Amino acid sequence: MILLPDFLIDRPGQPPRRGWGVRVVGDRIDAVAPNAELRQRFADDEQVDGAGCTLSPGFVNAHAHLYGLLAHGLPLDKAPSGFWPFLKDFWWPLVEDRLDHDLICAATDAILLELLRSGVTTVYDCTEAPYALPGCLSAQAEVVRRHGIRAVLSFEATERVSPANGQLGLQENANFVRSCQEQGGLLSGLICFHTTFSCSAEFIQQAHALGAELGVPVHMHCAEGIHEPEYALQQFGMRPLEYYDRLGVATPRMLASQCVQLSEREIAIMAERGVRMTHMPLSNCEVGAGIAPVPELVAAGVPVGLGSDGYVNDFYEVVRGTFLIHKAHKQDPRVMPAPLVWYLATEGGARALGLENVGRLEPGWQADLQLIDTRMPTPSEEHNLYDQLVLWRNQSHVQLVMVAGQLRVREGKVLGADEATILANAHAAARRLWALPATTSTQ
Repeated sequence: MILLPDFLIDRPGQPPRRGWGVRVVGDRIDAVAPNAELRQRFADDEQVDGAGCTLSPGFVNAHAHLYGLLAHGLPLDKAPSGFWPFLKDFWWPLVEDRLDHDLICAATDAILLELLRSGVTTVYDCTEAPYALPGCLSAQAEVVRRHGIRAVLSFEATERVSPANGQLGLQENANFVRSCQEQGGLLSGLICFHTTFSCSAEFIQQAHALGAELGVPVHMHCAEGIHEPEYALQQFGMRPLEYYDRLGVATPRMLASQCVQLSEREIAIMAERGVRMTHMPLSNCEVGAGIAPVPELVAAGVPVGLGSDGYVNDFYEVVRGTFLIHKAHKQDPRVMPAPLVWYLATEGGARALGLENVGRLEPGWQADLQLIDTRMPTPSEEHNLYDQLVLWRNQSHVQLVMVAGQLRVREGKVLGADEATILANAHAAARRLWALPATTSTQ
C-alpha cells in the first residue's frame, strides 16, 4: 500500500515534507519518497489518496488507566479536597478496590475505541485492582488483541492492602511479561509498583530486580502531588527521587510517571541516571496536583512522553494541553513549541517506554500511523503545520489509523468493532461499579 498525503511528518519535530508519502509492506515502512515517485515505482500497489491531509506517526499514549473510564460521571457527595483525599477517599475505595475482570475488560473495550479514533497506535496501561488478582492482565489482553493496537500492559503492585497482595501484583506482572516474550506480537509488559508511600524499600528493590531479570522497564507514580514529597521527607529525610537514588534503583530502567512536584536536585538525578518520565498535563490539573516541570526535564535531556491517565482520552486534547499549560505557567509563549510537543506525543513516548522502531515513518520502522485532515480555514504550510495540528485538530479529523501495517480506523470508524454493543457494555459496567459498596482503605 502507498499513502499519498499533502504533507508527511516522517521524523516528528523535524520540518514536514510537502508532497511526500510512504509505502507500507507487511508491518513496516518500506519506502519514503515524493508522491509522484511512489506512484511510478509502485504502480500496482493499493493507493490511499491523502489529498488535503497530513500523514504522521501514530500517537503513543505513554500512560493510561483504561479502567478509569468507569469513573467518568461517578456520583459524588463532594469533590476531594486535594491529591491525598482524591486517592484515599475516592480513587481507591470507589474505583480501584471495586474492580473485577469483567469491569476492567468492559472499560478497556470502550476506551480503546476512543484512543484509536484519536490517532493513538500505542498505549501503556497501568491497572491497579488489588481484588482482581490474579489473572486480570491476561483477561484484559484478550480485549486489547481484538482491537489490534500496540500495547504495554502492567499491574500496579502495592502493599497498601497487604504484603501478600503486593507479591501477587509483582507476580501478575512477571507472568504477563514472560507470556508476551514467549508469544511475541503487539503486546508487551513491564514491572510496575505504586509509590514510596504504599511500598516498602524491600518491595521497591524487589520490583527493580525483577525488571532487570526480565529485561523490562520498571514503572511507578512519582511525586504526583505534594503528599509523596512530604511523606518522603518525613519518613526518609529526603525527597522521592533522592530516596530512589539511595536505594540504587534510579537507573535508565526506571519509568516515573507524573513527576509534578520535583526539586532541581531531583531533575538533575533523573538526567544523570537516565530516568524516563511520562507527563499527564490534564489529569494533573483535575486532581489539583500542580504542573510538572516538563520544560526543565526536556532541557536536561530526560526522555519524556505524554499520557492521558485515563482522563481525557481524545489524545489531541492531551497534546493541546501540553502545548498551552506550560506557556501559561511560565508566562512565556515560546515554551513547549508545537514541533516539540508533537515529538513528545509520538517518538518521545515510544522512547520513554523503551519501544524500538516506533514513532517515526522511516524505512524499517513500524507502520504505525495516522492520516489527519488538515484542510484549515487558513493555509497549512511547512512553517505552520505543527501549530495547525496542535491547535485546531481533534479526533474528528483523523481519517485513517494503521497499526503494524493493518488498518484499524477508516473515515472515523474503528474497523471490526461493534461500537453500539461495546458502549452498552461499558454503560452497564459503570452502573454496576457505581452501585458497589465502597471499601475502606488501609493506608
